[in-house]
Amino acid sequence: MKNKWKIGFLVLLGINLLFAIIMLSLLMFPSGGPQTSKLKSHIGEHVSFHVKSNKNDLNKLINHYLEEEAADSSIDYRIILGEEVELYGTLPFFSEELNMKLTFEPKALVNGDLVLKQKSMTIGSLHLPISYVLNFISENYKIPKGVDIRPKDKLIYVTMQQLKLKSDIKIKADKFDLKKDDIAFTILVPVK
Repeated sequence: MKNKWKIGFLVLLGINLLFAIIMLSLLMFPSGGPQTSKLKSHIGEHVSFHVKSNKNDLNKLINHYLEEEAADSSIDYRIILGEEVELYGTLPFFSEELNMKLTFEPKALVNGDLVLKQKSMTIGSLHLPISYVLNFISENYKIPKGVDIRPKDKLIYVTMQQLKLKSDIKIKADKFDLKKDDIAFTILVPVK
């Protein structure tokens, strides 16, 4: 009878030791989730969100942004997205102010920037060279950082990631087809 208790005790002790070893090995080995070293490599990067928009909403956003950027400018201008990008403003001409309208054809580039190619121009009833008007705009209007007016090329180059947005958010233009109202952006949010 003594041997049965002794054998039973040793079997129970072996089961307990086996259970303890299995539990310790499960606690010591990493889980299948992300490891701390992998998480550290993402610091300083951006998380991307893909956003589709329409002309109406984008009109509101652009003009709000321009109001904030040009709040201290004496010259007023606004942008309207229709079949093309339309810039409305005024030009001082002696003691008068002439209304101007410039239209651009937008194109989203592979790198996420936006090019606005000059399409037409109306300034009162005067016909001025496009390069002259673009040069005047670049010298007299407060243009946001990231917007480069190139009078000789008759275009405006918008470096989307240089636009100053809250919380260091960056934007890339993916599609900018105004005729189909197909506008898409990638928003890059920093994860610091």
